[in-house]
Amino acid sequence: MFPDKKEYEKMIGVQSPPSPKGKDFVWAFCVGGLICVIGQLLFAFYEMLGLSEKAVRMAVPCTLIFAAALLTGLQLFDKIAKHAGAGTLVPITGFGNAVVSPAIEFKSEGQVLGLGAKMFSIAGPVLVFGITSSVIYGVLLMIFQGL
Repeated sequence: MFPDKKEYEKMIGVQSPPSPKGKDFVWAFCVGGLICVIGQLLFAFYEMLGLSEKAVRMAVPCTLIFAAALLTGLQLFDKIAKHAGAGTLVPITGFGNAVVSPAIEFKSEGQVLGLGAKMFSIAGPVLVFGITSSVIYGVLLMIFQGL
């Protein structure tokens, strides 16, 4: 009734063949690099508009996160990520996708328990770690600069 270990491994090999690692690496590198190029072009564009450097440094990540969230909502981000792999997930665009994807998935459960509660289920640990480490870094910087 149940397959033994060898039969199970054979079934898995047929259903999910190993991916071509070299091709995946090149695609991830190219797409991740393209996202970085787009970020640099946005940086130059916002500077050209006359924004201060501080405003530009805030506008570029906001634009990239918004674009990733929009592409996720339009169901295009997953199609791109399917071919690009970590190239779309490692840069800041992965954060936008990580926030919007659960929100879309759980919206049927309601505004509070679905959308609100599940929206940060993937990105939440990243936020907690990032905020906690920045507070620790700030305290250490304050202690050592105060000496």
